[in-house]
Amino acid sequence: MIGVRIAAGLLAVATLAAATACSTSDEPAHAKMPMTAAASTRPSETLEPLLQQALPNVKGKTFTSVIVDFPPKARAMPHRHGQAFVYAYVLEGTVRSRLAGKPVRAYHQGENWVEQPGAHHVLTENTSPIKRAKLLVVFVSNTGEKLKVDDPKS
Repeated sequence: MIGVRIAAGLLAVATLAAATACSTSDEPAHAKMPMTAAASTRPSETLEPLLQQALPNVKGKTFTSVIVDFPPKARAMPHRHGQAFVYAYVLEGTVRSRLAGKPVRAYHQGENWVEQPGAHHVLTENTSPIKRAKLLVVFVSNTGEKLKVDDPKS
């Protein structure tokens, strides 16, 4: 099982590297996405866009990859990713996560998960009081759709 997870993570990174090398966009990805999440009483995550490109063989869909950096004790606001399919891979640290209707789970370096379109992400946090956590997150979304919509009331 661990071998499959590592292979999936390596496949995602290889796909990202290949897509980055083939990028034809004249505009940097960060020009198309907000850089930080909404403020809260705890530190919040920051996003570092890597690539955003329309999928040439899937009309109306866009591939986007970002690094999400969680400082120590950081917590993201509850949120949704619209109709995007989301793949997350833990690059470093540990991230505690919960989707609506699912149990809380801690993901450690080298582990990954997916979120189905429309999923409600009610908990995402760095469990460490002293170390950062980082995720590689890949979205396949409807072109032009916001990738993250905070839901502070949940």
